Amino acid sequence: MLTKFETKSNRVKGLSFHSKRPWILASLHSGVIQLWDYRMGTLIDRFDEHDGPVRGVHFHKSQPLFVSGGDDYKIKVWNYKLHRCLFTLLGHLDYIRTVQFHHEYPWIVSASDDQTIRIWNWQSRTCISVLTGHNHYVMCASFHPKEDLVVSASLDQTVRVWDIGALRKKTVSPADDILRLSQMNTDFFGGVDAVVKYVLEGHDRGVNWASFHPTLPLIVSGADDRQVKIWRMNDTKAWEVDTLRGHMNNVSCVLFHARQDIIVSNSEDKSIRVWDATKRTGLQTFRREHDRFWILAAHPEMNLLAAGHDSGMIVFKLERERPAFSVSGDSVFYVKDRFLRVFEYSTQKDTQLIPIRRPGSSSLNQGPRTLSYSPTENAVLVCSDTDGGSYELYVIPRDSYGRGDMVQESKRGVGAAAVFVARNRFAVLEKSSNHVLVKNLKNEILKKSLLPIATDAIFYAGTGNLLCRAEDRVVIFDLQQRVVLGDLQTSFVRYAVWSQDMESVALLSKHSIVIADKKLVHRCTLHETIRVKSGAWDDNGVFIYTTLTHIKYCLPNGDSGIIKTLDVPVYVTKIYGNTIFCLDRDGKNRPIIIDSTEYIFKLSLLRKRYDQVMSMIKNSELCGQAMIAYLQQKGFPQVALYFVKDERTRFNLALESGNIEKALESAKKIDEKDYWYRLGVEALRQGNAGIVEYAYQKTKNFERLSFHYLITGNLEKLSKMMKIAEVKNDVMGQFHDALYLGDVRERVKILENAGHLPLAYITAAIHGLHDIAERLAADLGDNVPSVPAGKKASLLIPPSPVLCAGDWPLLMVSKGIFEGGLDDTGRGETEDYEEAADADWGEALDIGEVDNLQNGDISLVLEDEVVHEENDEEGGWDLEDLDLPPDAETPKTAAIGRSGVFVAPTPGMPVSQIWVQKSSLAAEHAAAGNFETAMRLLSRQLGIRNFTPLKSQFIDLHLGSHSYLRAFTSAPLISVAVERGWNESASPNVRSPPALVFNFSQLEEKLKAGYKATTAGKFSEALRQFLSILHTIPLIVVETRREVDEVKELIIIVKEYVLGLQMELKRRELKDNPVRQQVLAAYFTHCNLQLPHLRLALLNAMTVCFKAQNLSTAANFARRLLETNPSNENQARTARQVLQAAEKNMKDATQLNYDFRNPFVVCGATYVPIYRGQKDITCPYCSTHFVPSQQGQLCTVCELAGIGADASGLLCSPSQIR
Repeated sequence: MLTKFETKSNRVKGLSFHSKRPWILASLHSGVIQLWDYRMGTLIDRFDEHDGPVRGVHFHKSQPLFVSGGDDYKIKVWNYKLHRCLFTLLGHLDYIRTVQFHHEYPWIVSASDDQTIRIWNWQSRTCISVLTGHNHYVMCASFHPKEDLVVSASLDQTVRVWDIGALRKKTVSPADDILRLSQMNTDFFGGVDAVVKYVLEGHDRGVNWASFHPTLPLIVSGADDRQVKIWRMNDTKAWEVDTLRGHMNNVSCVLFHARQDIIVSNSEDKSIRVWDATKRTGLQTFRREHDRFWILAAHPEMNLLAAGHDSGMIVFKLERERPAFSVSGDSVFYVKDRFLRVFEYSTQKDTQLIPIRRPGSSSLNQGPRTLSYSPTENAVLVCSDTDGGSYELYVIPRDSYGRGDMVQESKRGVGAAAVFVARNRFAVLEKSSNHVLVKNLKNEILKKSLLPIATDAIFYAGTGNLLCRAEDRVVIFDLQQRVVLGDLQTSFVRYAVWSQDMESVALLSKHSIVIADKKLVHRCTLHETIRVKSGAWDDNGVFIYTTLTHIKYCLPNGDSGIIKTLDVPVYVTKIYGNTIFCLDRDGKNRPIIIDSTEYIFKLSLLRKRYDQVMSMIKNSELCGQAMIAYLQQKGFPQVALYFVKDERTRFNLALESGNIEKALESAKKIDEKDYWYRLGVEALRQGNAGIVEYAYQKTKNFERLSFHYLITGNLEKLSKMMKIAEVKNDVMGQFHDALYLGDVRERVKILENAGHLPLAYITAAIHGLHDIAERLAADLGDNVPSVPAGKKASLLIPPSPVLCAGDWPLLMVSKGIFEGGLDDTGRGETEDYEEAADADWGEALDIGEVDNLQNGDISLVLEDEVVHEENDEEGGWDLEDLDLPPDAETPKTAAIGRSGVFVAPTPGMPVSQIWVQKSSLAAEHAAAGNFETAMRLLSRQLGIRNFTPLKSQFIDLHLGSHSYLRAFTSAPLISVAVERGWNESASPNVRSPPALVFNFSQLEEKLKAGYKATTAGKFSEALRQFLSILHTIPLIVVETRREVDEVKELIIIVKEYVLGLQMELKRRELKDNPVRQQVLAAYFTHCNLQLPHLRLALLNAMTVCFKAQNLSTAANFARRLLETNPSNENQARTARQVLQAAEKNMKDATQLNYDFRNPFVVCGATYVPIYRGQKDITCPYCSTHFVPSQQGQLCTVCELAGIGADASGLLCSPSQIR
């Protein structure tokens, strides 16, 4: 017996399973009805309105109802959703033994000690029939599952079968008046709508239970004579077929199993017995120590049974339903109905291979438990629990595929478990001696090894290795060397699932999953409340597993989630992409299509594959609070921003990620004081003066606003604030503003108006406003205060601010790696660029010109034309070359000559030398002034050959990391090292790495400036900015691994732009070669550009090709342009016109070296396409592709590295070295 759930309570007299949900009702001798969830093991509800024991209870098949009958003579109908009794049916005159709903009609049948059976209509709430005939207590009554019959059992030693066909006809409403008349008569003179069909006599004592077979015309009954009898019936008569003897006391309940050919009975002798219904012999007995059994219930849909006893109830299964299977390559071998079958995933073809021997004994649970398959020898080991554990070895003949009826001779043996450990060797566990035997395919023992722990099961763990399971741990045991390779404490492991590459293993217990590597080093543990059933690894290293109710995933870091809900349990065998192949309990292979977006997204975040993350955000529907909470918890609030529709959440996320523009957008929509206040605080922290001012204005916080104008030096607005204060009659605010402005007359006026005449007089007198002072003195009369003599007065005025206009750089908010890619949506800047920039990219195309086009040169507006001046900061700082003589080393302090009197202390090691020794980062060597080693490092790491562009950076780094002090006139300068991240608490003896003048956020500024220049068509300027980024990156140092990835990503972004812009500038020089012009314009569209730039490039290429009469190619560009959904209507309109014009004549006037269907990269030197599969070489630094003939040349894109040189890769963070 496989116990699934057990409760402790008062004696259980009635049980009923819910047909759909995992619920069971138990009615108790104490008068309480309990509703349990047997999967979760929790009590959901209790109902206690009955007085005295409740003996019968039953769920309705489809409505949220159940019925109960008790010793208080009442039948109650309950609604479990409303948690209350709907109504009570009264009529019985003694204890009610059983109640049951009809499966189709609104009827309830009840049996009672008043010797009657009643049928009730629960919709009209009336009794519609009384079945009389028994002459003792009626112990049970139930409807036939299909026909119009009722069976009842009574202590009068009979079982009766009643025909209720007439009742059904009456319910279905009589057809005419004659019938209605006859019906009235019957109602007056005693009904005949239920008649006794058979009376079954044969028991010697009172009968406690009788029930129908679900499909066959059989009845089974159990009685106080300790016998179980089987009866058969036909249309005219019924007769006894057989008697099952074995119970030692009254048989209290008996029923046919719905799925298997067995009878289950229980008794007051404290046992449950299982009988074979065809052979009519006992199969198995389950006993309890002290509890008599009273009731049995079978689940209407599943293989579950429940039994109620003196101190509670148990929910159990008789046999395991998990099919034995083994996955090998593209197929799964499994056992179904005594046959070994194989299912191929690719073709989804299912083949019967060979029959498998039936177990000799007739007891339960003897079917195959596990399978192990050796693909090279085509051999299968089938293990079962027969004879306390045994195995059978079958070799499948190659030609039997598809035949499947040839009986195979099998080699048998005894052992708790058997698995293949090599091509033609398998291991058998001998539990008694704790040995493992290694055998060959002839079933001969080759080797015997003692196991290191008391093992009760073995699993495969790679060739020659075994995973041995004990009660509380697992070990990996090497059979060759007889050593333990790994050891892990776990709860009792039931299955082990290895990943495809044998690098990871998932150990499945009943309620937990432990994931470990091949040496059993623990990675993560998951706990589940609902039982874990199976699992498999997908190609991305995510473990997908099933519980009874769900398919779930587990990421390598232990994060898990639900993929899909299941109606029935399934066992995962294999995962291909979005398809999970499963075996269900009937042994059918089912492909289940899942949506893997959520876990692939989380995995990409975990693995820092930000390109995938971005494309998924743009293309998929990954919404929901759970995803936002996950991103926030993992430290990606800036990504969460793109999922949120709710403005308040959006505002909070924007503040958290420092995205002040997004926060401002949300604050405008929310428009509440509290939000404006919080926005002001964050803007102040970031030094964004404009938004601070705006937020203070919105909250009408005039004091803060005045102070803000004071520190930003905005005196004009400060004087406005003074006027506002005057209007609002805020005297103190007005006075403060006058103080800030140094406006003495205003101050005197305020004091005078406020009635502070003495103060007003002193203020006027001291500041030399004599006319006002005299007027005030006249008003004061004798109370003129005396001004202290001999003091020199000066006007109090706040110091003028260091920075007057614009924002001040208090805090650099580093833009996340996602900002660039994600801000396509609602990025004000870009959209503005797009509108402004069209003109500067190329001539507008007039479709009308098509007919009289010559292949002449295409005049383009070049970037030297004046583009509207941009006043905002261009971003990126241009490092001027400091024309220092190369040998301008900072002078060293001269060593003091020794004299007899004074011995100078030996000089310590210079800081620069410590920096060089401790670091392998080129930037830190350059900062230390050791240019030689810095160049060597760059050459080794990035293959850099040409250091000319880096010279000014080297010098800046060196100068920026030192400061120079003059001690006194004749002494040389003292050089002081400036260290990174220094603070007061730092130890004076520990040297931090040098402070560097270049940092990553500056590059992001330059990137923006480059984007801006590109959009505006200033290609030379943009190229300068992008090259400047490429020349600075080798000397950047960042802290975390995440930033290292961002730097590497930046190289790729910039490299694409440099290559594209170089081609575009080259194209503009070629006035007399239209074919080459078209080709270069086409290649430009294949560089990985931001969407607005890609649209402009496509527009450009389309125009060039169209004018050259290459209509088919132009149409391709127009199509690609429309696919990007251009926000500029002009672009879309032009593209549609080109498509219309091209459809009339889909030809190209000239042949171009350009095939857009075949993926290619462009050579950075010769600008020719290198199609997939062709040989190429790359630049070790910027990874641009080149044709092989360029080997050894200087890279034309980054202008630094030698093409094809060996290099170890970019090293820009101490975290890469640890």
